[in-house]
Amino acid sequence: MAKSLFEEMGGRYEKQGDYLIPCLTLPTEEEQPIGIWGQRHLRYLKEHHKGTYINLLTSGRLNTYLVEIDKQAQERFERLLEEMKWAQGITEQLKAENALEWVGRINNIRACAREIVEKEIIYV
Repeated sequence: MAKSLFEEMGGRYEKQGDYLIPCLTLPTEEEQPIGIWGQRHLRYLKEHHKGTYINLLTSGRLNTYLVEIDKQAQERFERLLEEMKWAQGITEQLKAENALEWVGRINNIRACAREIVEKEIIYV
């Protein structure tokens, strides 16, 4: 019996019942921890861009891609926080004088920065 193209390229089959099932494995990829931004983007890909998700998964690049997205989003978030704090005059002096107001303003800035990052990087 002639070999299939799959077998000629080094693939092999496993017999299960009456069927020959190809033995497929995903390419190995170094597992790196994925932060909150990467996890949010992963959920978005699974729900709204299944084709992109499947392509990244089967090519073995999903983890690397999510780590890079997470890194970009975290850097953008931190840069936005600093810019907004400077623009609104939120300083350590305000923190020392009126901690409650400082917390409220920082929480507002964090929410705005989170929304910007999600629109620019995560949900694209």
